[in-house]
Amino acid sequence: MYRVEDKYNCTEPELYMLQSRMEAVLRPDSNEGGPEGYRITSLYFDDLADSCLQDTVDGVNLRNKYRIRIYNDSLDVIKLEVKTKKDNRILKRSKTISRAQMESLMRGDCIEDEGSAEDPATLFNLAVRTQGLKPKVIVAYERKAYVYEPGNVRITFDRNVRASSRVESFGQKNISYDFLREYDKVLEVKYDAFIPDFLLQLLELGNMRQSAYSKYQLCRECGGMWTEEQC
Repeated sequence: MYRVEDKYNCTEPELYMLQSRMEAVLRPDSNEGGPEGYRITSLYFDDLADSCLQDTVDGVNLRNKYRIRIYNDSLDVIKLEVKTKKDNRILKRSKTISRAQMESLMRGDCIEDEGSAEDPATLFNLAVRTQGLKPKVIVAYERKAYVYEPGNVRITFDRNVRASSRVESFGQKNISYDFLREYDKVLEVKYDAFIPDFLLQLLELGNMRQSAYSKYQLCRECGGMWTEEQC
């Protein structure tokens, strides 16, 4: 099922104000490890022509992103994900994989799959075989998330978005990152068919505008030469 995904680039004061409002009416995500939220680290893949990046830059209507994701620098849970975006709606196919499978994909090898278009491993393997899919950049940030069951609403506040070109070090601790100097804070609002009016009112700040924000694109552009002046 495709879900609506709206993104807003924010300042720290805006994030703080909105997060305070959400804290008063919504429950935190059950996966959080503490009051500060949790850290997300993703290894993004692209093909030899950087098609995923170019499609994002060009605003192609239907496009995919391929990634492996871990939480709080732990390899206890490793998620393999293919995220399909159509207009402002997303469809995320996700499954848990082993460390050995993660390492195989990082080397550019295929892993066991179900032979189904709903299986992200199948889609990864197809892109590896036909497009030369390889790791391109590590993206990390801190997230605080809130949920509201009616409409399957999920509101997330992401801070300190940063990038690393050391893709071979994914899953290790103490990776050296380049922090984005701008666009390093983002609000994401995701829901199925509807979002209640009271939440829309709570999210209103007057001067906040919806954005076609892409962490992958910004971190790839930041990492073009991996110099401090670019980020």
